[in-house]
Amino acid sequence: MWTFISFTGFTAFVAFYAWFRLRKQNLHSSDGYFLGGRSLSAIVIAGSMIMTNISTEHLIGMNGSAYKNGLIIISWEVTATLGLILGALFLVPRYLRMGLTTIPKYLELRFDQNTRTIVASLLILSFVLTLLPIVLYTGAINFESIFNVSEAFGITRQQGIWIVVVVTGVIGAAYSIFGGLKAVAVSDTVNGVGLLIGGLLIPILALVNIGDGSIISGMDRVFDRAPEKFSVIGAPDSVLPFGTLFTGLAICQIYFWSMHQTIIQRALGAKDLITAQKGLLLTGVFKILVPIIIAVPGVIGFYYFGDSLYDTQDMVYPMLIKKVLPVYLIGFFAAVMMGAVLSTFNSVINSAATIYTIDIYKVHINKSASEEKMVRVGKSTSTILSVFAILVAPLMSNAPEGLYQLMQTLNGFFYIPLGTIFIAGFFLKKISAAGVKVSLAAGLLFYFFTTFIVDIGIHFVHVWGIMFVGMMAIMFVVSYFYPVKTYFNMEDAHVIDLHEWKYAKLVAIIIGVVTISVYVFLWGSS
Repeated sequence: MWTFISFTGFTAFVAFYAWFRLRKQNLHSSDGYFLGGRSLSAIVIAGSMIMTNISTEHLIGMNGSAYKNGLIIISWEVTATLGLILGALFLVPRYLRMGLTTIPKYLELRFDQNTRTIVASLLILSFVLTLLPIVLYTGAINFESIFNVSEAFGITRQQGIWIVVVVTGVIGAAYSIFGGLKAVAVSDTVNGVGLLIGGLLIPILALVNIGDGSIISGMDRVFDRAPEKFSVIGAPDSVLPFGTLFTGLAICQIYFWSMHQTIIQRALGAKDLITAQKGLLLTGVFKILVPIIIAVPGVIGFYYFGDSLYDTQDMVYPMLIKKVLPVYLIGFFAAVMMGAVLSTFNSVINSAATIYTIDIYKVHINKSASEEKMVRVGKSTSTILSVFAILVAPLMSNAPEGLYQLMQTLNGFFYIPLGTIFIAGFFLKKISAAGVKVSLAAGLLFYFFTTFIVDIGIHFVHVWGIMFVGMMAIMFVVSYFYPVKTYFNMEDAHVIDLHEWKYAKLVAIIIGVVTISVYVFLWGSS
């Protein structure tokens, strides 16, 4: 009973709060629907960015990886500050100056319309193939593993997964379809608070238990049990070699946190540049702290279970939850887990609908579409994608063990090639549209060949770095023979106030120093 009450209570509160904040929102214009009326606050931007990024793949998958491999995996999180600082100080001011709704629009301004269409299509394809059904299904199997939905309803495990998929898909779609970006962002922020509270409870309660009432004593005992787990310097043959920080991982973080539509759309919805910069840098602070929730519990799991779960590492977090969490909080934590899945799902749905409506429908299908028509198309697109994800997600049951790794591998198809051409577009004025298209095709073929045809014996993140360098070289060569005809001149669209936050550079420096200090401290302590 307590489980049901706490679950429905928190879930209902999120829904009510989102409705209350949006009851007077104008959702009939494209800016109102797709950008929240350009009225998002810094805390909403940061909360939505974090919750768009974090889902059950992180809570379950990264804690499982930390249990087996130690804290070397936190590099996926803390190095995000690189992209967030670049976005706050350099890229987002330019996005807002141009009045962008989607990032592909920039590619038309910088290169040509065909480049914009190609990238928009690739982005939608990446959402459909690598995020929507996988997020739903991994969320469902993890939810079922932790909370035994099938036992509670007296049904089979597969039926329990179907129920969670449908419920999550319908609720997530409702936020995106009826409330647009602001509903998504506001609900993400509340779910983020829930994740912070619920996520911190797990390591805190575990360490209190281990340390006989003292968190510090508990951490000392966990460290003494396996000090090697606290190393952040991955060996060359480890799951994440330290050298990857300086090759493909850096490119991935720059693209995802300062150029990826699902993330940066929140900053595009800021009420002014100061707010956008605060939101991005606050996200950087959260990314430094988030390993406490998605990595430290995994290391604590090693204290409890030793290496007995190395073959089933993804069971560590569910078992830790059942071990340390009081029964009356199970429902609340279930709602937190549901919120993590919802936040990623509805954010991706909203971004996919935005890109299709703005970059494809408006450009190629109905150039004279009214604001109301574009909103209707966005809602229809969200509905179609949601139904597709709900129907396809349970069909992935034949390969549940490889879904997380599959998603990371497939992300390389999109993140690195797209990140490369965006970086070239912003920093290299002599790169032409022809150079971009040829290098994009070459990059995709290279990654497919080295991923699925021939094993070249190099860590896939290093392959990302090789692909980046190769694509850059191709762009330079092709652009030499097919040069830029007219250089791009960025103009101010006069959409919002573009005064910069006077503390932005100082805060960025502090975040950068803290990020480096994390490595210095953990390197020395291990």
